[in-house]
Amino acid sequence: MAEENEVPKVDEVKVDESSIARPDPARRNSLEKQLSHRPDRAELIEKNILPASSAAPSLLAQQKELQKHMRADSLNEKIAHRPSPDELIKKGLLSPDEDPRSPDE
Repeated sequence: MAEENEVPKVDEVKVDESSIARPDPARRNSLEKQLSHRPDRAELIEKNILPASSAAPSLLAQQKELQKHMRADSLNEKIAHRPSPDELIKKGLLSPDEDPRSPDE
């Protein structure tokens, strides 16, 4: 029974050192072929896959967030200067029955 509980010595442990996956030349050639047909950066920008930015990649998220806030500010400014329905009715651009403030019947 003492022999069953013995830990084998390092020299006695056999380790399978063979490769898990043998390199497949056909697979490697396929990868090289796919990479050779890979579109260049300009083509990816043209297709809107990559952003057309000269900023560093680490700054792209911040640049996108800034553009979003600038767009929101611009829209808010335009909405603030939009004429009221009363002004549009006076100018004849909106009829009184098209007043957006009146409830739909």
